[in-house]
Amino acid sequence: MADRDFYQTLGVPRNASQQDIQRAYRKLARQYHPDVNSDPAAAERFKDVSEAYDVLSDPETRSRYDAFGPDFRQAPEGMDPQTWRRAQAGARARERAGAGAGARGGPGGRGPGFSYTAGGGDVDIDELFGGLFGSRGGRGAHGWGPVPGADQTSDIQLTVEDAYHGTHRAIRLAGDDGTRTVEVTIPPGVTEGQRIRVAGQGGRGSDGARSGDLYLAVRIAPHAHYRLDGRDLYVELRLAPWEAALGTSVTVPTPGGDASVTVPTGTSCGRRLRLRGRGLPNPRGEPGDLYAEAKIMVPPQPTDAEQDLFERLAAVSTFDPRRRR
Repeated sequence: MADRDFYQTLGVPRNASQQDIQRAYRKLARQYHPDVNSDPAAAERFKDVSEAYDVLSDPETRSRYDAFGPDFRQAPEGMDPQTWRRAQAGARARERAGAGAGARGGPGGRGPGFSYTAGGGDVDIDELFGGLFGSRGGRGAHGWGPVPGADQTSDIQLTVEDAYHGTHRAIRLAGDDGTRTVEVTIPPGVTEGQRIRVAGQGGRGSDGARSGDLYLAVRIAPHAHYRLDGRDLYVELRLAPWEAALGTSVTVPTPGGDASVTVPTGTSCGRRLRLRGRGLPNPRGEPGDLYAEAKIMVPPQPTDAEQDLFERLAAVSTFDPRRRR
């Protein structure tokens, strides 16, 4: 998981534009979304695609990912990427040396002033990490100094309306120090599979080190009226036969309020009428669209007058609905 390349996940080059990244995400989301693909592997693939898009669609997060790679969430703010990589390489070398020596302060061990050779020169771990492993005189309660807290992930289920307008939630988290409640703000326009970062609300650090971050994986609950595909919304538009045949103007519900849609003359069942920009908002670009899908309804029990009119229409009409055009 740590070595996964988000660019490869979306199938785009590292110099891809934000528009290219968005197009790639929409294509893959339509292919792997659980609503359209029942394969269990597709659900995992969709999670990977959503995480990659969440990182690369944000210019600031993308910049950190380009600089630090898989460590972009762990690297401290303001850390020089080359210094971080040297420090990580040093930490790995220290672990190998410690495993070989089996004792602190022995050959390859870590006594006061410990350094290791990397790239042809001695590098001091404490200097590189700015004291991350504690001072040379003391290494903290566990012997290795302050340790940053781990990042945590938790699912959060939202309604379509929550995703559209944004909301506030109280999240209960269980940890080694008991159960705690975290107040979070969900911004408008979140999508299925997106991860929301809540800084400093992950696992607690030891010996005064910073806490990890909390990542909320968004799940959109099924809705009685709307179907969600990325940022696009779909709603059923019920029409009487004469409305579909003659054309009309109909009010349809949207999460942002009722909207009017023009039904063209000769609309058949299944036709999609687009309301541009009435889908989920997008804080980083164009909002989604809303599609009203026509469904023609007939009176379940026609009155005598309706029965007479339908019979007269059947007698004079030359329309054959089964004829292939």
